[in-house]
Amino acid sequence: MTIEVRVPQLPESVADATLVTWHKKPGDTVSRDENLVDLETDKVVLEVPAPTAGVLAEIKLKDGTTVTSGQLLALIEESAAVPGAVPGAGTGASAPAITAAAAATPGADTGVKLSPAAKRVAEENKLDPKALAGAGRGGRVSKSDVVNFLAGKETSFAAPPAPPAPPPAPPPAPGRRGGRVDQRVPMTRLRARIAERMVQAQATQALLTSFNEVDLHAVNELRSRYKDSFEKQHGIKLGFMSFFTKACVEALRKFPAVNASVEGNDIVYHEYFDVGVAVSTDRGLIVPVLRDADQLTFADIEKSIGNFAARARAGSITMEEMTGGTFTITNGGVFGSLLSTPIVNAPQSAILGMHKIQERPVAVDGQVVIRPMMYIALTYDHRIIDGREAVQFLVTVKQCLEDPARMVLGV
Repeated sequence: MTIEVRVPQLPESVADATLVTWHKKPGDTVSRDENLVDLETDKVVLEVPAPTAGVLAEIKLKDGTTVTSGQLLALIEESAAVPGAVPGAGTGASAPAITAAAAATPGADTGVKLSPAAKRVAEENKLDPKALAGAGRGGRVSKSDVVNFLAGKETSFAAPPAPPAPPPAPPPAPGRRGGRVDQRVPMTRLRARIAERMVQAQATQALLTSFNEVDLHAVNELRSRYKDSFEKQHGIKLGFMSFFTKACVEALRKFPAVNASVEGNDIVYHEYFDVGVAVSTDRGLIVPVLRDADQLTFADIEKSIGNFAARARAGSITMEEMTGGTFTITNGGVFGSLLSTPIVNAPQSAILGMHKIQERPVAVDGQVVIRPMMYIALTYDHRIIDGREAVQFLVTVKQCLEDPARMVLGV
């Protein structure tokens, strides 16, 4: 029986997708729920599993094709029925009649397993099943095996002439090593969407960036003191992101404009704190969202971020997990960035940029000491956030990180 593989129903906000990579080729055996092909949307990669076990008989669309919901992708031939069985033969049929019917059907008594489509093509071309080699499980012959056999048979009588030898490559110009090569590749859907959103943010928002620096000595002491017991109790390491997320939530409480967004001529003040955390993948930057970050514990935040990072790099983040968000945190410090001006993740109005932790001499109580310092940056939409609010937001984040007790006491 032939089973159709179609594009699954795409999310409501997604009009189409791009067929990225086939993981199987015609003639390959597939298991039920095995991933056949990846479809890339503007935000995520969707996997299309096999609806049944069998043999991939035909691929309808090539890599790079734009597809929509319900479009036919491929055909799968289900596993054949019991070998030797004759469909429609009743219990009253005589043995000679059954034998004759089987003898007239390619593959019936030869021990060769043919899929229904392969059997039909073999009958039409009067092929001996014994001459066919199957690439499927247990030597099963698919339609593509028969077609390939016929193609080889047609071309075996007259081999095409050998192509002429290419002319020798000219020697490189003096003082130049090799040739100058350009490689042109289309943007992925995700990269194109990132480019569109970044340009949109620059064109529609009045973006400005303010900076400050944070002494992470107190945070480092807390992490060193409790890291073993924290990991033992919660099964996750105590990192920096939970401290920064909590500090940002405290600052957002005090300065609600930083947690707001613009819709037309209206300012929408969000009375909840959905914090996006930028995650870098091979395909580009994506921003999964920590819902109700104010209600999450340090352990909840660390577990969620770790889970997001693992699934983002595996391409299994869902559209819902990246939708919304009222504020974003991005950490360029993991790549060694000392200072940067991040771009707002529209329609949000602000984003906090973290950077590399670097030991530097600073003055503390009239003495010069070496402390782990980090520059932090807040890029914000100046249409609704004044410079005073942006600076005080950063000061609040700084105070919470330099004296973490503030986040517990809410002061």
